[in-house]
Amino acid sequence: MQNNYDFDLSIMPNELRLLVEIMKMKNDSIESFKEFLTNTDWELFLQLAMHHRVYPLIYSKLKKVDERLIPKYVIENLYQEYKKNTFKMLFLSGEMENLSRVFDENKIRLLFLKGPVIAFDIYGDISLRTSKDLDILVQKTDLNRVEELLLSYGYEREEFQDKVEKSKLHIAYFHPQKKIEIEIHWRLNLPPLKEPSFNELWNRKRVSTLTTYQVYFLGEEDLFLFLIAHGSRHGWFRLRWLADIDQLIRNKLISSKNRLSIKAYQHQHLGGKADLLIDHSLLLASVLMKTPINKEIHSLTAGKRSRKLTHLAIKYITVMGHLEINEAKFKKNQQSSIKSNLQWTFNYKFSLKSNLEKFIYLMKLLKPNSADIKTLKLPKSLHFLYYPLRPFLWFWRRTTNL
Repeated sequence: MQNNYDFDLSIMPNELRLLVEIMKMKNDSIESFKEFLTNTDWELFLQLAMHHRVYPLIYSKLKKVDERLIPKYVIENLYQEYKKNTFKMLFLSGEMENLSRVFDENKIRLLFLKGPVIAFDIYGDISLRTSKDLDILVQKTDLNRVEELLLSYGYEREEFQDKVEKSKLHIAYFHPQKKIEIEIHWRLNLPPLKEPSFNELWNRKRVSTLTTYQVYFLGEEDLFLFLIAHGSRHGWFRLRWLADIDQLIRNKLISSKNRLSIKAYQHQHLGGKADLLIDHSLLLASVLMKTPINKEIHSLTAGKRSRKLTHLAIKYITVMGHLEINEAKFKKNQQSSIKSNLQWTFNYKFSLKSNLEKFIYLMKLLKPNSADIKTLKLPKSLHFLYYPLRPFLWFWRRTTNL
């Protein structure tokens, strides 16, 4: 099913549109993006390629293009980054194999969620995808044993953890000599989203042919839904995640044979929210990447919520790239623009929540915090009053700039 819906892409800068068009280029044909080559800010183009982590893919597409169309220094910059990424992915592949062997010797089951094994599975070439670390899923009951093993292997636990998200999903470890970071997960998604047990995922696991020693990773349906949930949770602000979905579908890694199991999986584990996640993600891929979505994969109904999320995601992708690249300038000169753009990020993430998640979020807003105590100091015996007073204290801070 091709994209038959009108979405305003004019909010995306010329350089971002060019990046997207090159990503979906086939057979070295430049006809699809010639119109975006006029007055191109090539520095911004390179910055966007880095931000979206798609520079290896872009280099693979542009290396055969006439250099009269693309400045030579642009291709050279992309090549240097591509080469560095290839070496890093080879290094991560070696560590991935080492960790598999060490965990196996200690009778600890693990599944790799991302990294070189995913790049090889999706693209058939580890050099075409980036990975900054290794993500590993283990049973929650094995966490203490895993930490002991990693510490003995030279890894150090990173003390700084994102208390809002990471503490509910994973713990990060860093090897100071190898300069490798790994994240040990015990969940795929943030609660209250339901998901299959580790044993279910283990029973559907696959063995990668990338390495000599066996490396286990997620089954086809599990990987597909994990990548969709992960990309959606982060607003697809890196186009690399959308490129993964596009590639999975184009290579027929997700097709009619997966459809029934995905349908059963989503209702068993993710509930009605899975329909929204899949519809929205595939619609976004169809709009930006021209991904050929058809009924063999999913019935793309593109309902009202799905279309709304896709509109918000396009804005979110544009805004997040702009904020990251121009962060210092924004902080200095454009505070109002930051507030306006951050509102888009909130709108997207709130719209993505299920009714239960929205209820939980709103209930958390009513819970007193340190700012309330700072605004109005009450004796400990009267702390219960912070609950009814919270809306008034919040309004007071907003109007007095406390």
